[in-house]
Amino acid sequence: MALLNYDVLAKSGYNGYILRDAPEKIMQFGEGNFLRADYFFDVSNEKSGFNGKAVLVQPIASGLSDMINEQQGLYTLYLRGSEKGQKVDLKRVISSCSRAINPYAEKGWDAVLDLAKSPDLEIIVSNTTEAGIVYDPASTFEQTPPVSFPAKLTRVLYERWKAGREGLVILSCELIDNNGKELLSCVNKYIEQWKLEKDFAEWVNGKNIFCSTLVDRIVPGRIRDKAELDSLNKANGYEDNLLDVGEVFGVWVIEGPAELEDKLPFKRAGLPVHVVPDVTPYKKRKVRILNGAHTGFVPGAYLAGFDIVRDCMHNDTIRGFMNKMLYDEIIPTLPLDKKDLNDFAEAVQDRFNNPFVNHELMSISLNSTSKWRARNMPSFLEYVDEKKSLPPCLTMSLAAYIAFYSNDIQELTDKGLVCKREKNTYTVNDDRWVLEFYYAHRNDTPEALVHAVLTNTDMWGQDLTKVAGLEAAVVADLKKIRTDGAEAAFKSVL
Repeated sequence: MALLNYDVLAKSGYNGYILRDAPEKIMQFGEGNFLRADYFFDVSNEKSGFNGKAVLVQPIASGLSDMINEQQGLYTLYLRGSEKGQKVDLKRVISSCSRAINPYAEKGWDAVLDLAKSPDLEIIVSNTTEAGIVYDPASTFEQTPPVSFPAKLTRVLYERWKAGREGLVILSCELIDNNGKELLSCVNKYIEQWKLEKDFAEWVNGKNIFCSTLVDRIVPGRIRDKAELDSLNKANGYEDNLLDVGEVFGVWVIEGPAELEDKLPFKRAGLPVHVVPDVTPYKKRKVRILNGAHTGFVPGAYLAGFDIVRDCMHNDTIRGFMNKMLYDEIIPTLPLDKKDLNDFAEAVQDRFNNPFVNHELMSISLNSTSKWRARNMPSFLEYVDEKKSLPPCLTMSLAAYIAFYSNDIQELTDKGLVCKREKNTYTVNDDRWVLEFYYAHRNDTPEALVHAVLTNTDMWGQDLTKVAGLEAAVVADLKKIRTDGAEAAFKSVL
């Protein structure tokens, strides 16, 4: 079967939107599944006349540049999931990529710097993983390329400034807080370290827009089942080594000035991309609702005998527990428009019911201690502060977390804390000191265990027994989970 390219695609009979030639308006650091699943520029070409191509820059020495260029930048994207309870499986051939550059190859870095000087260039996008935005003093101006991503970006911007070009919009998608601000901070450190011109520093900070952004889309990535992949290639009429899969839900929130919304093509294309003055509330929405829902019900659901998220959404008790936690206890503490929050929570139910993704509860349970602290404890404490009472579902979720970490402990191994549910053992994974704590308390009574957990300030940053009534409530919930089972315990708070 022929490898996907423009001629092969034409012969395959594909009749979707394709843009073969356009100016290279985007430099994208990162060519992995995550950014390639966010097809917003491709739709903007079709819907808003953006007429722009992206050049993908490989951020590390090993990558996909050769494969991308072999397919002339084309790849097939499947967006799969559930919308309002209905199964969705959308296919689109993405043609917004012109080529890829490996800056570690011969003359590759020169190609990046040549692109930096282009009058067509308008936007830089990056996703170089959480570890990508770091200041590394070992990165030098003379390196080809410099070691760190912010150092590479500094060189790119320097070449553009020397060429007398306009500033750029820089959209950072790395999964860290204030990603755009952190990236600009690193760039300024390299300007100082490399003793670059004052006029350049003023141009970087005054003529370029560094945006912190939040991308919310689950990307399973490549299909690993060979039979399914072969079937899709056969149906498409070509072989695609870059085939990508993302969930159908997708939102991109960009922090920037209001006029940026008209400068970028997304609003005109009707896409779920929002320019806002502060991305923080939207990150809080995602962490508290999407991630908080996971951490809130997963430990208890696993003890109740469930293994994947989708099956939990088909159980009235687990789904009801999650919804009560979201709508009655978490959403009231959040600062955004309530309709927006309710719509987001409704979409979460669809996302968790994705018929194409077997999201295992055990994978979500990794590091549940720090997750409950970051995702659920703020909602819990704000609810207590506002309502002057305990939120029953969040309180139960804390008891379920303790139950999950202490359920019939068998042994502590190099791989984790081995516990047991009715039909099998399971291994809890967390920081070693957390696992050692639970192992040391494996023979405690419920009262002693709960007291030890709630007073552990290393876990929570504070003594949670100071919250009026919490210790007694968690003890009661833990006993109910151990005596009646987790599903019955969840049902008791509905």
